[in-house]
Amino acid sequence: MSKSTVVVVTGVSSGIGRVAAEKFAKRGCQVFGTVRSIAKAKPLPGVELIEMDVRDDASVKRAIQSIIDQAGRIDVLVNNAGMNMIGAVEETTTSEAASLFDTNVFGIVRTTQAVLPHMRAQRRGRIVNVSSVLGFLPAPYMGLYSASKHAVEGLSETLDHEVRQFGIRVTLVEPSYTKTNLEASSPQAKSKIADYDRERDIVSRSVADSINGAPEPSEVTHTIVEAALGTWRMRRTPAGQASLLSKLRRFMPAGPVDASLRKKLGL
Repeated sequence: MSKSTVVVVTGVSSGIGRVAAEKFAKRGCQVFGTVRSIAKAKPLPGVELIEMDVRDDASVKRAIQSIIDQAGRIDVLVNNAGMNMIGAVEETTTSEAASLFDTNVFGIVRTTQAVLPHMRAQRRGRIVNVSSVLGFLPAPYMGLYSASKHAVEGLSETLDHEVRQFGIRVTLVEPSYTKTNLEASSPQAKSKIADYDRERDIVSRSVADSINGAPEPSEVTHTIVEAALGTWRMRRTPAGQASLLSKLRRFMPAGPVDASLRKKLGL
C-alpha cells in the first residue's frame, strides 16, 4: 500500500490504539483515530480525531461517513476499541456480559459494516481485528472476556472468506498482557460470590503482576502496523509471550497446557 494509505483506528484515547495511530502517522499514512468524546481527548500529532462510540449504530455511521467525506476512501480499518472484565462466569450478570459483547464484538460488527461498502466499491482494503491470546487460550475468571475474543476470532475468519472476492482481507492480532491503563484498571463483576473469593483474588493478583511486568505497547503496535500494511496472514502474535502461547496451544497436548496455565495463575 502507498504512503497515502487512509487508516482508521478505533479507540485511540490511550494505550495500544493511541500508540498504533502514532505509528501509522509516522509511516506516512493519513490517520483517523476514533474517541468517545472529542472534548475529553488529548490531541494526537498527525492523527485526525473523530468522535465515535462503537456501541452506537448512528454514531458509527456518522463517523465513517465523515471520514469518507474528508479522505474519499478508507484503506485500512483497525478495530482496536475494547474492554476487559474479571469475574467467575457465575458471578457475571447477563447485562455485564451484554455490555462486554456490545463493545468487543458488536462494536467490530458495526464499524466493519459501515466501512465495507466503501472497500467493496474500491475493490481493496484491509481489516485488522485486535483479539487476544485469550481468543485461543481461555483463562479462569476471564470467561466472558475470553468468550468475546473467541467470537472475534470466528467472526474474523468467516469475514475473510466472504470479502476476499472483493480484494479485501481480514487479519487478527493476538497480543498477550500489555502495560496499559486499560488493562491495569480492568473492571470486576459486581455480584461477587464468596465461594470464588480465594481463587479470584489469586488470579486478579497474578493478572496485575503480569501487567506490571508486561512490555509497553510498542511491540503490539508494530505487529498491528505490519498486519495492516504488510503481507496478509490470518493471525499475527507479537514476539514474546503471545507467540510462545500460540505455539503451546497449537503443538502441545491439552493436559500439559491446562496444567501450565493453572500453575502460571497460581491455582
